[in-house]
Amino acid sequence: MNKQRYAVWTSMAVAVSLLLTGCQSLTGYKQIDKADSAKVRVGNIQPITGEVNISCIGTYHCEIVQIDKTLVIAPDTHEPVSPDMLVIMPMNKTDQRARAQMNIDMTPLSNKDAVKIVPLSASGMPGLTNYYARVKPAKREVQVNFYPENNVGYVERFAIIHDFVEPGTYQLHAYQKKSSDNSGSLLDTASPEPLCIELSLDSNLQRRFCKQLGAEHQGEFVETSIIEKKSTPLKAVA
Repeated sequence: MNKQRYAVWTSMAVAVSLLLTGCQSLTGYKQIDKADSAKVRVGNIQPITGEVNISCIGTYHCEIVQIDKTLVIAPDTHEPVSPDMLVIMPMNKTDQRARAQMNIDMTPLSNKDAVKIVPLSASGMPGLTNYYARVKPAKREVQVNFYPENNVGYVERFAIIHDFVEPGTYQLHAYQKKSSDNSGSLLDTASPEPLCIELSLDSNLQRRFCKQLGAEHQGEFVETSIIEKKSTPLKAVA
């Protein structure tokens, strides 16, 4: 309950701040473009034949908390729950990126329940790391924590059930939905726009979810249409 109150209080504080600073957008949503150019790169997504990679981007920090019944990243420590899941990559001080890529454990996963976590890049939050997950193709439930502000006390929790049946790289991309409707009170227009999350497979948009601000669905993520953003037809999945 305290966390919920804190999140609400933080959201109100952000809205007031935006009102006073001329309707600025949340800085956390701008971090998405910085993740790939972090100063300390500890790895790149390395596709493995027959496997699924799942990553999240957007906001200051994000982490895959759980896949099906397997706990992945602990929300309190922001580190892998089990050392056995972590892919260790010894590094050479003279060339960290090249050394990391050379030492990625490319051993295929042993079974459909196996989960491996690979360090991807430095987080927008100092001291934290972004990871991506390796799993076998299957229908799965994935739970992700997004941090729109540089504050571990304010978290947006998102869960998705999806047929990750086609091998490749899946990405959960959080962003702030921009509205063309300028009507409403000054406080309404100063408040942050809803958070949206898009799921893509190898850069092809699959699904989109946006947080609803109405009274009936307050705080819920609801799937929305992606027809207007599709550039190529998507393959049907069984």
